[in-house]
Amino acid sequence: MSDTTIRSARPAVRRLPLTGPLRLNRPSDMWFKPATSVVVATAVPNLVLLALGRLDLVMYTMAGSLCALYGHNLPYARRAGTVAGVVLGMTLGLGTALVVASLTGSAAVLIAVGALLAAAQKLLCDATRIGPPGPVIFTFVSSAALFVPQTLGQVPGHLALTLGAGAVAWLVAVVAPALVRRDGPERRATARALNAAAAHAADPGHTTRRAAVTAVHAAWQTLLAAGRPTPARRALERLVVHAETSVLASEPDPADAARLREWARLTRARGPVPTPPPAPGTGAELFGLDAERAARDSGFRTLLRGLAPGSPLLPVAARTLVGCALAGYVCSAAGVGRPYWAIVTAASLYQANVTLSWNRTLQRTLGNLIGVLVFAAVLPVARTTPLALIGFCLLFGFAAEALITRNYWLGSVAVTPMALLVLEYAGSHPAGELIGDRVLDTVIGAAVGFLAAVLVTNRRATGRVERALAAAERARAHAVRTLAAPEPTPAALDAARRRLTGSLVELREADDTAAGEWWQPALSQEAVLAAEQAGHRTLAATAKRRGPTVPAQENGAV
Repeated sequence: MSDTTIRSARPAVRRLPLTGPLRLNRPSDMWFKPATSVVVATAVPNLVLLALGRLDLVMYTMAGSLCALYGHNLPYARRAGTVAGVVLGMTLGLGTALVVASLTGSAAVLIAVGALLAAAQKLLCDATRIGPPGPVIFTFVSSAALFVPQTLGQVPGHLALTLGAGAVAWLVAVVAPALVRRDGPERRATARALNAAAAHAADPGHTTRRAAVTAVHAAWQTLLAAGRPTPARRALERLVVHAETSVLASEPDPADAARLREWARLTRARGPVPTPPPAPGTGAELFGLDAERAARDSGFRTLLRGLAPGSPLLPVAARTLVGCALAGYVCSAAGVGRPYWAIVTAASLYQANVTLSWNRTLQRTLGNLIGVLVFAAVLPVARTTPLALIGFCLLFGFAAEALITRNYWLGSVAVTPMALLVLEYAGSHPAGELIGDRVLDTVIGAAVGFLAAVLVTNRRATGRVERALAAAERARAHAVRTLAAPEPTPAALDAARRRLTGSLVELREADDTAAGEWWQPALSQEAVLAAEQAGHRTLAATAKRRGPTVPAQENGAV
């Protein structure tokens, strides 16, 4: 692609926002799923331990219970394997930490192992795109376990508690909701696509089209992962066809907005899936989707691509390693007794680029400092009875998931007192010491962690954009060839369109990542914009099922 060699300088150091990262957003449309799941998954083992008089073991069951936070955006067929993998990964990380803790008491060694685990967890979660809450839960559990007195003989029993609680979490997060509403995740993804298409129909523009294309692509991916087709899923696929057709229309009809929103409302409701009128080529499209189900890549192949040499994820993992190690060592040198809090703080900062990491630094620092005040207020009441302690931990666990989608700092206000209260299960600690350590760990972890994000560069971000540009051009050229065939089948057109859509979504994600990264080689923004515009015009052509396209224009656009 000749146009990818056109260069226009981006500033090496970009301005960092101060107020924008703290603004509140609309809550997620499914915040209550992880919130209720983690409460139930935590309450069951906690109450069992309370009855046995062994609340000192809560740390090990909580490691398994927190697995209930994962996979709520996935259809149940995929979620079952994902949450099971999370439980095994959590147990492996915890087991590694417990074995190391039983073999050495050296703070230097423990901090080094904690940083290595944090980097590995970051890399694996990013490579598998496990989604929120990502690696921070794994790092919280393994880092804390490193500083808990342990013997080798205790490790198997403690890991058995984690696996038992993880099994409860799997039942709560996978089996229980599947029994109530088998196609819930697919319906939510389809409703999001319909609403995004309606927003574009009501207010056409490049931004709304881009958001709608992304939502439609996510809906197709969800339906592809949902397992064997059912009548309800067939109806959902037809709804996504209508959303896609509206999004890709050259001139969206504002009258479509109300119809699409009504379908979205009915799709999210508990009644039957709405049955839209037939869309052009619907039967062939669904046949093409079935073929794509059989041919889609496995999660293992996706993981290998993320871990391969040259992956843009590796520099971010290196940042995590360096930042967590430095934060831990600085806190240890400052005399803080729990340097793992600094490790977790640093690990939580690392997002896709420096700008997003800065946003998270502000959010984490503000949320933790306010959360410490909340902890100081509730601690006297939490210490009155074991049930009060359990109740507050469950309350803050629910509040964290309810608030974190509004903004990360708001969720951190609830996460901080919950993390501090967990220490109370093993015995009371001086309140002033806990509060002072947490404040110091937060400040040091955030400052040192962000410094590492600035110093450890990720120049591979630009290379990812260039590869995404090339992939988008190949996908567009394939779609043009399919359109130019004498009688292209609907299935072939749809397969080409889904491939092109996926490449455009990847291009946008890669460019957004590079745009917030410092010290990048210059890259032409005009090339990215031209590729997106050309891709969307070709998508519109495939949606209309037209034959040979108009002659290629400048930049190869259809």
